[in-house]
Amino acid sequence: MKAEPQPLEAGETSKRLTSTQGVTRGLSIVDLILRIIAAIGTLGSAVAMGTTNETLPFFTQFVQFSAQYNDLPTFTFFVIANSIVCGYLVVISLPLSIFHIIRSAAINSRIILVIFDTVMLALLTAGASAATAIVYLAHNGNASANWVAICQQFNSFCERTSGSLIGSFGGILIFMLLIVTSTVAISRC
Repeated sequence: MKAEPQPLEAGETSKRLTSTQGVTRGLSIVDLILRIIAAIGTLGSAVAMGTTNETLPFFTQFVQFSAQYNDLPTFTFFVIANSIVCGYLVVISLPLSIFHIIRSAAINSRIILVIFDTVMLALLTAGASAATAIVYLAHNGNASANWVAICQQFNSFCERTSGSLIGSFGGILIFMLLIVTSTVAISRC
């Protein structure tokens, strides 16, 4: 014999979450945490690359060699791509993620978020991949093209550019996780 649920008294509302709503809310909380981590990583990468410069003294005070991030258009694209992705995460993505925690059954905004996340993943991957190719050339050079490695002379410059790639590739991995968690949350709604 099946027990029937008790009717609610006047003024009471049901506070119980179904298991699907609970899982979806849990995914929304994980989504928010991942978005905060991705915003910090992309911001750190943009700042680290954007403030990278090194000047080497030569024989005289008037002749100096310098290396700055904006000497190479690829590094400029890297900074712009990471800045756009960080701006998207802070301005659009985080408020929607908070909205999804409050209202876990919102499907249309989740679909829009997955589309934008995919576009931002592509932009971040393009910027990080292009910058990685230049950093590789700076470290190793290319003997067949007669490009010498500059990292023996500009050691600090190369360390900072290499370090800035870490946050960007971390952001790429987090965006992959975000797309998967968002699609799972959509399928559960």
